Amino acid sequence: MIEVVWTYDLLPGVDMQAYGQWAKKSVAQGLKVPGVVECRFHRNILLSPQVRITYVWRTLDDWAKYVMTTERQASVAELRNFATNIRMEIWGPSPLFPKPLSPGE
Repeated sequence: MIEVVWTYDLLPGVDMQAYGQWAKKSVAQGLKVPGVVECRFHRNILLSPQVRITYVWRTLDDWAKYVMTTERQASVAELRNFATNIRMEIWGPSPLFPKPLSPGE
């Protein structure tokens, strides 16, 4: 599995109602894509970046297919109306610790 992590800051004075509508539409669309395992949302308690969204994908190939869709490209373009400092990172499993560890392991 891979994780695609998006972070960004909301523009000053952003219309939160319009942003919320975009976010709900974008997430609903993303969760229907083949290969998506889950989506997690976080806010940064230390202020910036303000938003972090993590999509977990079965494979890098699944994600790559989605990136090329017009729906995804339109969603990212629309995000630019609400956010700045938009950043995306793609994370895969560590070769040293490929599975999560818990205390006592």
